[in-house]
Amino acid sequence: MIPILSIVGKSNSGKTTLIERLIPALKNRGYRVATIKHNRHGFDIDHEGKDSWRHRHAGAAATVIASPHVVALVEDAEKEYDISELVDRYLHNADIILVEGFKQNPFPKIEVSLAAAKHGPLCTKEDGLLAVAGDRQQDRGVPWYDINDIAGLVQMIEDRVMAQPR
Repeated sequence: MIPILSIVGKSNSGKTTLIERLIPALKNRGYRVATIKHNRHGFDIDHEGKDSWRHRHAGAAATVIASPHVVALVEDAEKEYDISELVDRYLHNADIILVEGFKQNPFPKIEVSLAAAKHGPLCTKEDGLLAVAGDRQQDRGVPWYDINDIAGLVQMIEDRVMAQPR
């Protein structure tokens, strides 16, 4: 199984920014990184009037949109898939998967917690919390990293997540 690490935090806490910084750092160490972003409000990547939109509205259960550099799959979902189901269905060519947005899941987590957010902790060690990344020291029973310490976070990811047997 591909190692999975969940980046959790309240809305606008810096999760996406942290992931944007972790991806190139992990890639520089030779890892192929995939991501899963949960959007509880839904989204649409297919636009009215485009051929692929027309295919779906004519009744296609799935449509692949392909170019020389990008491939996208738009598929009907009968339910909301959990992380493991998404990985099994769609992600096979990665060394690690970073997940954003599924706050409650069984995978190891880094919680992003900034002072300006003024909220309490989301996770504990019992929830799989490996570390907290933020702009103020926190005693949560797990290592704390400055949000800008990407090298330290990547080293922790290698030691604690990548070292797990596949």
